[in-house]
Amino acid sequence: MFNQKKYHFVGIGGIGVSAIARMLSLKGKIVTGSDSNQSEITDDLEKLGIKIFIGQRAENLEKDVEVVIYSIAIKEDNPEILEAQKRGLFCVSYPQALGELSKEMFTIAISGTHGKTTTTAMIGHIMQKAGLDPTVIVGSKILGKNSNFIAGKSKYLVVEACEYKRSFLNLSPTILVITNIEADHLDYYKDLDDIKSAFKELEQKVPKDGFVVKEDDYKKVKIDFVLLVSGEHNILDAQAAIKTAELLGIPQEKSKEFLKDFRGTWRRLEYKGEKDGNIFYDDYAHHPTEISASLNTLHEKYPDRKIVCVFEPHQQSRTKLLFDDFVNALKIADEIFIAPILITRETDDGTTNNKVLAEAINKTKPSQSVENPQELKNFLQKMNPQKLLCVVLMGAGNIYKWTDEVMSL
Repeated sequence: MFNQKKYHFVGIGGIGVSAIARMLSLKGKIVTGSDSNQSEITDDLEKLGIKIFIGQRAENLEKDVEVVIYSIAIKEDNPEILEAQKRGLFCVSYPQALGELSKEMFTIAISGTHGKTTTTAMIGHIMQKAGLDPTVIVGSKILGKNSNFIAGKSKYLVVEACEYKRSFLNLSPTILVITNIEADHLDYYKDLDDIKSAFKELEQKVPKDGFVVKEDDYKKVKIDFVLLVSGEHNILDAQAAIKTAELLGIPQEKSKEFLKDFRGTWRRLEYKGEKDGNIFYDDYAHHPTEISASLNTLHEKYPDRKIVCVFEPHQQSRTKLLFDDFVNALKIADEIFIAPILITRETDDGTTNNKVLAEAINKTKPSQSVENPQELKNFLQKMNPQKLLCVVLMGAGNIYKWTDEVMSL
């Protein structure tokens, strides 16, 4: 499927989908794509010469398109998918396309509920510095490279393996890393046992001469140096990366040296700057465990500052099913603002919203709903000026766009 000339991507602004689009563009293929919203990712793709359509319409499929690759978040009645089917074009999901690439390469797949993005980036970073020249596909942009894709020329593929809808089962890993397994994506999985069964199935795809790396394996690695990225969760990611690199013949001491200048990835507790004495961070955390880890890290880093969390819940189903866990995790902050829930792959049933979550948190910690960046800015300006703030805007959706707006207002 990668031998054709022209490809069209539906949902090209997705972090994984965009990586494949980058790869094909760099290989000299003609690439077009569409997304429902303009974003930093679509802007970056346009700079590569990829034609981007904002809004999804049948006419976005140009006449000479041969292959259509789509995000698994795209619904079956999408006009571009329907048009592609009408023409009889070859259509594959992003996980299927990634699976085809994986079959051709020595694949190192990094899976888990949390930590897979940073661990993937760390492994790619170590392998690059060791001269192994891997191709790397990460679920975020690597800071310093401003890309979620690294084009390597060796046999190695380092890839983030997403469990949603069992999509990682398309991969053919020779080395599989499992960072951790917790309840998530409960709009698809029945329960934690169902999630574990998917990971078990992925494990079974690893060949006899391959390796599976789990917490019990990598927690034995001693981290005796200072990482540029803060937090206990990043230490765990570094341990996993070092252990995996060792399986590729890279000594632990070398990996530690290589990781000393690892700067992290986009929106993983990313420092954004200072305004009026207040410090701002962006973070992708959207699960209670991730929220707890990030907020605890900020408390440790800034013990004299008031930690303010602005959280955008991601999917109504996740918010409802993990509601009490979200309340407890967000209460780690000193003050909490809840932005509107981002709903992308389900229908709003009217039962849960940002006001309901804010009210539940407010029983024990100051919390309120907030609808837009200007309203947030007004609240921040009214806060006690005697204690400077550390403000983290958190969530898997578009909350990061609020950061620049709030800092520029």
